[in-house]
Amino acid sequence: MAITIISFGYLHGPTPAADFAQDLRSFRDPHVDPAMRQLTGRDQAVITKVLGTPGVPAVINTLALACAARSGYGDRPVTAAVGCAGGRHRSVVVINTVARLLREQGYDVTVQHRDLARPVVTR
Repeated sequence: MAITIISFGYLHGPTPAADFAQDLRSFRDPHVDPAMRQLTGRDQAVITKVLGTPGVPAVINTLALACAARSGYGDRPVTAAVGCAGGRHRSVVVINTVARLLREQGYDVTVQHRDLARPVVTR
């Protein structure tokens, strides 16, 4: 069963159509650190910061389990949307990590980063 996971930023538009969505805005945003603001969830410093945030590893495991469980029902693909404020830091790290975990278990996973290429949001 195919699984699609989409990262997005709430400040760039509505939640993408999905079977379920996860809001990461309650977790510390790397954007507040000027040294990380222009980086993305593909940069090691951001990855380390997000994965070291209390609660994030549990969210990653829960998302991976939910995607895997949902893929076992019916014959249509599963779509999950994971959002943060700008869609460049937390959501990118989380979905890339979830995708890796699912692929290691043999799932066919597509990753889409809706807002990764957008400019940093001014707040």
